[in-house]
Amino acid sequence: MKLFIDPLQTVTSLFRSPAKKIGLAPGSLIHVGEQKMERPVFSYLDYSEDFFSSEIDVSLDACLQLKERSSVSWINLDGVHDISQVEAFGQAFDLHPLTLEDILNTTHPPKFEEFEDSALIILKMFFFDEQTHQIQAEQISMVLTAENVLTFQEQSGDVFNEVRLRLERKSGRIRQRGPDYLAYALLDSIVDSYFHVLEKIGERLDYLETELISRPTQELLQQVHQLKGQLIYLRRGIWPLRELIGNLMHSESPLIADSTSIFLRDLYDHGLQALDTVENFRDTASGLVDLYVSSVSQRMNEVMQILTIMASIFIPLTFIAGIYGMNFELMPELKWRYGYPLALGVMAVCGVGMLWFFKRKKWF
Repeated sequence: MKLFIDPLQTVTSLFRSPAKKIGLAPGSLIHVGEQKMERPVFSYLDYSEDFFSSEIDVSLDACLQLKERSSVSWINLDGVHDISQVEAFGQAFDLHPLTLEDILNTTHPPKFEEFEDSALIILKMFFFDEQTHQIQAEQISMVLTAENVLTFQEQSGDVFNEVRLRLERKSGRIRQRGPDYLAYALLDSIVDSYFHVLEKIGERLDYLETELISRPTQELLQQVHQLKGQLIYLRRGIWPLRELIGNLMHSESPLIADSTSIFLRDLYDHGLQALDTVENFRDTASGLVDLYVSSVSQRMNEVMQILTIMASIFIPLTFIAGIYGMNFELMPELKWRYGYPLALGVMAVCGVGMLWFFKRKKWF
């Protein structure tokens, strides 16, 4: 189950992060966020060009044995709420305390930071709930070392199934490369998932546009405002990606091979495309508000047009009825045998004649 963004939340509440205690020493380990799993779960994939092994729900000790191997290891921890497990994991792989502090802060903005023998990458994974039409988000932290890729997720479920299948099937170059290429493949999967979310948002925008044209309602307007808030939230998660991948591209760290930098440039372009799409969708969502106002005004004009036509028809009829409703005695038509049918006939002719005239002028 992913993090659910309540549609009633304001944009401000989406950006709000739980406050940490003031005055703590740098590297103090405090979990910031929600607990989304009952217990943390370790899993790993260990591989080389001719070897592959995968285990799910293993102990930390089983993961530590991978340090003795010359193969590439991808070790994943689902559930970062258990500080003791994260700390033990970090100490076993010689991770800097500041790295662990950032991993435990699940509200941390995307970032890339280099250390002496490792590199930390933090970014967001986004999902689109088909039932609620809401964006769900989860933070993933990735640590790149010379032999391993360590990933930390808030809960089970991610967008890496295709990477796992590629590793298992030995398809492509992923089994022939080092951990830096694996980190690229994971980043590429996350960025590709952004386009899937954006595709769903685009379909939602098309639906709202169609509905606003045919039947503009306050409920639809509220949905547009909610979608705008979600796009702002999405932009907040994607915007730092440009700088993050740029720093990866230009990094002089020995952890990232020159052959991987070529693929990072392609990933950078994909990040820019995702950001441009978000910006375009934000403009479209703002245009939907104007469309709502225009549709409401158009419907009001149509109603006023009908009412005006009806009022215009009844003006001469009211005039005729008003004349013969006066209390003068010397009105010749009052005593006439056919006066009443004649008055009704004149009214009918006036009404039909005005309707014909309005229709000929295409006023309705």
